[in-house]
Amino acid sequence: MIEYELVGNDLGEVRFAISPLNELVLSLRTLRDPGRFPLQLPWLRATEAARAGLPLDLLRALTNEALWTPDFLTPRPYTPLGRIDDELAALTGTPNGVVRADLAEIHPGTLPAVLRGRPDRVLTRVLAGLREYWEACFEPYWQRMRTVLEADVVHRGRVTARSGLAVMFADLDQHVRLEDNVVYVRLRSDLSYRTSTAGRGLTLAPSLFSRRATAPISADEPPHIMYPARGLGTLWETETSTPAIALVGLIGRVRARLMGLLETPTSSTELAVRLDVTPTAVNQHLRALRAAGLLISARHGRSVLYRRSDLGDRLMRGT
Repeated sequence: MIEYELVGNDLGEVRFAISPLNELVLSLRTLRDPGRFPLQLPWLRATEAARAGLPLDLLRALTNEALWTPDFLTPRPYTPLGRIDDELAALTGTPNGVVRADLAEIHPGTLPAVLRGRPDRVLTRVLAGLREYWEACFEPYWQRMRTVLEADVVHRGRVTARSGLAVMFADLDQHVRLEDNVVYVRLRSDLSYRTSTAGRGLTLAPSLFSRRATAPISADEPPHIMYPARGLGTLWETETSTPAIALVGLIGRVRARLMGLLETPTSSTELAVRLDVTPTAVNQHLRALRAAGLLISARHGRSVLYRRSDLGDRLMRGT
């Protein structure tokens, strides 16, 4: 059990962040054991040809049978919306002792051959391999992935505003809870420690590649919880359902389809992908629906996310 003691149970101690590096590294679990990640199989199939030219032995060696990854490769993000170039660059200064210790933590017996050698040279190989992996398998899909992650963060903010921190933490994952001023994260392993967030805060990072909440292996790492993002089941879907005839007659087919998709916050880019239309066309319809009071919008980072308003929900329930 990991225990993070919040100072004063204050919302200011808790913040959300999206890290492309964390997602990149956590996705290596799908390469080792794809059967545990059925919702990512469409992405694995789509990137199969691109992976053929990658150093797969090296990438798979960065996880173990328990699907742990080295802490130094999943650092706590320090900006709400990280950039992969900045996050990879920050890893170049990782001390040799940290590289050696973190790799030994996930491979306590003998290191795989591809991870042996001087730690600085191993680090260089690892970062180069991750860069190749990003460009081949992540960069073409990151906008879509990020949209789902941003929508999750907006949802958590609404839950906190309406129901408070304890409900928000319970909503993250069944293995996370807040009691008094302590956040408890129950892991599969016997690993346990307790540490304070004083002066460091607690960062919550939604992930498309976590099946349950996880935290750093070491108590020396800054407080950080990665948890399964909402909406993963819709990530690779396209919209194929037929809206109700009455609703189509009222607002038109495209706008009716949009209303059906906007139960959760979504960007115009993601809506365009799922409806197979241009972002310009989607934005025109979104503006009209928002002007009619059927949608509301909120900015998160560089994206604007839309969702149905209470009036929009009532309209959908009446169809």
